Amino acid sequence: MTRQRVTVAEAASLLGISQDAVRMRHKRGKLEGEKRDNRLFVWVNTDQTEDPTAEDTTSPRGTRDELLEAYRDQIVFLRRELERKDHLLAAALERIPPQLEAPSEPSESPETATVEEPDHPGGDQEGAQRPWWRRVFRG
Repeated sequence: MTRQRVTVAEAASLLGISQDAVRMRHKRGKLEGEKRDNRLFVWVNTDQTEDPTAEDTTSPRGTRDELLEAYRDQIVFLRRELERKDHLLAAALERIPPQLEAPSEPSESPETATVEEPDHPGGDQEGAQRPWWRRVFRG
């Protein structure tokens, strides 16, 4: 195993990642490194580095065509399901009888009876016709 001390830019190029990713890996302890003259140098295993131009078959990038095909199949399936559910909904709505026509004149609202309060609390009509809020707040 060959280890080499390189700058952040060189490590990013060797590993095929961004410079910020190299710094974050160093910060998390995934890459060993040291600071000298306000510059960060990291240790990279040169025999483990990959060719950034080589196609990676283990990553999602390597199976991009397979993923795209799977997504296309899923889209087709979901569109068919939406169409099926639309047809089911339309059939169910046809079975519902039409609503009665709305009356042309609005119905009258029921009138509320007005209750006169006795001059003293706890009078003759102890809460029988008093509104609930008067019973609660006046006692």
